Amino acid sequence: MRIAKVRGTVVSTQKEPSLQGVKFLVVQFVDEAGQLLPDYEVAADGVGAGIDEWVLVTRGSAARQRPGSEARPLDAAVIAIIDTVNVEGRFVYSKRDQYR
Repeated sequence: MRIAKVRGTVVSTQKEPSLQGVKFLVVQFVDEAGQLLPDYEVAADGVGAGIDEWVLVTRGSAARQRPGSEARPLDAAVIAIIDTVNVEGRFVYSKRDQYR
């Protein structure tokens, strides 16, 4: 899994039938210091995440492990919305602080 920040959405009216109803997010990965990396990815949203939220992204075959997603052609999925990140005793991110 990797930590990422939701930066936008992808809307597609024509897509693989198994992906009907799936929301896609553009996520930007974050390093251990909380700095945004230049890497972006499109991930299926399984948790209702929104713009600017920090999320956990799973990739590869693990993105298809959710019930109902086994046959979907997914390479990445948002599987959690992050509340806090603490690295080596230091707060890197707090969702509560984001909205103050």
